Amino acid sequence: MNLLRALATVSGMTLLSRILGFVRDFVIARTFGAGMMTDAFFVAFRLPNLLRRMFAEGAFSQAFVPILAEYKNKQGETATRLLIDKVATLLALAVAVVALLGVIGAPLIIHISAPGFSADADKFALTVELTRITFPYILFMALVALAGGILNTWSRFAIPAFTPVLLNLAFIGMALFAAPWFTPPILVLAWAVFLGGILQLALQIRPLMKIGMLPRFNLDTRDPGVRRILKLMAPAILGVSVSQISLLINTIFASFLQSGSVSWLYYADRLMEFPAGLLGVALGTILLPSLAKLHANENPEAFSSLLDWGLRLTLMLTLPAALGLAMLAVPLITTLFHYGAFSPDDVFHTRNALLAYTVGLTGMILVKVLAPGFYARQDIRTPVKIALITLLATQLMNLAFILPLQHAGLALSIGLAACLNAGLLYRGLRKRGVYRPQAGWGPFWLKLLAALAIMGCVLWLLTGDDQTWIARSGLERVLWLGGIVSIAAAAYFATLFALGFRPRDFRRRAAS
Repeated sequence: MNLLRALATVSGMTLLSRILGFVRDFVIARTFGAGMMTDAFFVAFRLPNLLRRMFAEGAFSQAFVPILAEYKNKQGETATRLLIDKVATLLALAVAVVALLGVIGAPLIIHISAPGFSADADKFALTVELTRITFPYILFMALVALAGGILNTWSRFAIPAFTPVLLNLAFIGMALFAAPWFTPPILVLAWAVFLGGILQLALQIRPLMKIGMLPRFNLDTRDPGVRRILKLMAPAILGVSVSQISLLINTIFASFLQSGSVSWLYYADRLMEFPAGLLGVALGTILLPSLAKLHANENPEAFSSLLDWGLRLTLMLTLPAALGLAMLAVPLITTLFHYGAFSPDDVFHTRNALLAYTVGLTGMILVKVLAPGFYARQDIRTPVKIALITLLATQLMNLAFILPLQHAGLALSIGLAACLNAGLLYRGLRKRGVYRPQAGWGPFWLKLLAALAIMGCVLWLLTGDDQTWIARSGLERVLWLGGIVSIAAAAYFATLFALGFRPRDFRRRAAS
């Protein structure tokens, strides 16, 4: 399979998900605004979401996919199927226990994760209720992550990439049509999470059946592959936990700030997730199975070359995204969220957080490309050590930035820490000789910077002032923003084309 085509497929599905995600956030912002109820929901949803990333999609995928690729390449279908059966059974039982403990211990969890909420009894009680409804989501998503890892290893990228669309559809449908049936109405969002988890899991069943890898119950954990996955998962959980703990600490800090701070950070983060998912998650998804196969086949030259391809593609697509988010912060926020209960004050607070986040966008996405270089080689410990350094740096920056910058200081800490993380990962790969840059990086950088300069000038000339965007109607904002983005993107890629960039230069075959 052509990796560029696979990237286009995953990015296309992710784009659909992100567009629906913005529709979802538009519906939430218009209906609930940014205040006590949305703060309660975002905290409640963040907790199972953090655990999902830690135990399911994050640590599990990092440990599972390289071993699965090795089994598929070297041990045959029967051994691979048995491995999947045993891992699936163990994963389902372990996460079910975690979900049950989360439901029972919700009050304690909120005391720890959002201690500022304890001062408001109603806000605290609502957050606990929402948490109890959303917590089982991690069980569904753990099994979805398992299915996604299997399908990606078989180069079936479309279904796992499409899966998040169903969660957004559940949010939109429930918020629009079921909210009046709930008291308070914000409960509808928690039940949308529960429904979305069921739908996402159901979508995986048929594709797994088609490749003959639908898991069956098998509690025998004596398979050496299972033990190797568990051994890799221990440091992987610690590594993934570090970034999620950092986000959780940010929530704790934000819970003591002005009411609405959690929501402003959420809306800014949603805008950041658009390019991060479209590029970072998509690249990481297609790179890890191919890198794992190249490592299993003992082909270090192709391994290094594939990393080089990923880095160039990342920089070419991420740097203009970061520049665009920074220069179009108010146009984007007003177009997507400034309706109903979402006030002009909310726009500017969200803008401040977004500007701070964009400092680290390139670093955030580079981490998604560089980290698989370690995971594919079954080296989890090095990224964990780097993640611990990053966590310490993040909290020191939080202490430095939170007083002068408030919630935007928390966002800036995350962004700068992501750049530090990427830099240390890059240094580690170079130091071990795993990655050796190919020729042509100097001209590549010069051409990229020239295209970014042209794009920046176009955005500066066309954007206008903030108050004009706030005063425009919704349709006017959509039309103006669409036109500006189209012209700026055309200017950027036309400049690259004029300087010699061609799509064929980035074509790449997946490892077999």
